[in-house]
Amino acid sequence: MSKHLHIISFNVPYPPDYGGVMDVFYKLVALHAYGIKITLHCFEYGRKEADVLNQICHQVFYYKREHSFRDFTSPTPYIVKTRKSSELLKNLAVDEAPILFEGLHTCYYLSHDEIKNRLKTVRMHNVEWDYYRHLGKNETSMFRRFYFFTESIKLKNFEKILTNADHLLPISKNDHEYLLKKFDNVTWLPAFHPNEEVLSLPGKGTYVLYHGNLSVVENNQAALFLVSKIFNDLQIKLIIAGSDPSSMLVELVKKNRNIELRINPGELEMMRLIRNAHVNLLPTFQNTGTKLKLLNALFNGRFVLVNSPMVENTGLGDLCIVREKSEEMKQAVVELMEQSFEASDIQKRKVVLGKSYSNAANAAQLIDILYTVSQ
Repeated sequence: MSKHLHIISFNVPYPPDYGGVMDVFYKLVALHAYGIKITLHCFEYGRKEADVLNQICHQVFYYKREHSFRDFTSPTPYIVKTRKSSELLKNLAVDEAPILFEGLHTCYYLSHDEIKNRLKTVRMHNVEWDYYRHLGKNETSMFRRFYFFTESIKLKNFEKILTNADHLLPISKNDHEYLLKKFDNVTWLPAFHPNEEVLSLPGKGTYVLYHGNLSVVENNQAALFLVSKIFNDLQIKLIIAGSDPSSMLVELVKKNRNIELRINPGELEMMRLIRNAHVNLLPTFQNTGTKLKLLNALFNGRFVLVNSPMVENTGLGDLCIVREKSEEMKQAVVELMEQSFEASDIQKRKVVLGKSYSNAANAAQLIDILYTVSQ
């Protein structure tokens, strides 16, 4: 008899074009390959229903994110309060299968009496209160800054609901260490991603690439940093690829002939850019979560140049060139453009990435957690 699992996703996990939904989608794919019968529950948030999900799930339910101004004033975090649905609760209660909550966002019903006897597991994509606090620090709009800081306080208070979970599965080792201090039954489960094998090309490329969801404050900030501090006086070509860049970034790029902005590239175009770049340059100013763009670059790109927050406690630092200051990064870019990416570099990646970032191995671990504990 096939094993059954309910998964509650904070958004429609297709297309898998940013970190959070990427982890959800490729987890679905990996579990489906093991024959798990999945009932997927999705909250719609600016994304359409996806037929491809019907191919890997037994059932797919969609719920509207209902919200009003009162949700901003509620003591329950906005990202949680707007992901509740009586229909969801009814659909969860039709059987006794385990439930996987994707992120604290989806945990509105975690303590509900209707599912109190079910095995409940929460995938922790971030320590959300800390993530929102960082977003607030980097925000320039006073309204959004106020929202992020108040949401951070609410999320920190709401975190105690996790005592109702049978298991917590943080995506990063930093989050694992934090959660271990507060809760029992915490297991690090690395990110699921689109890569089955290392496909990096040897040799040399002609440009440097930065990629990410540019509507996210952190990514937009990193792109602005590269334009103003690294490539402001370099003649090396930089391509910035991602969705919904800020008007400030668009205007700044226009002033630099060596910088090109690729807005909303498709999945195939993004992969082509990653593979053909000579350097994937990926600084970050937040060491929260595991950066899935880092995994994409290591599985598919040539040289990967980062700062320490990008690789902190990931076990991936030895596969990257790590520099901190802008002048150090600038010098590293110049030096790397003269070097060839070798077959030995590719082999090293295969060994390191195969140990912790195999989707099949991590899906097997998840299945063991879900069904060994529940029996």
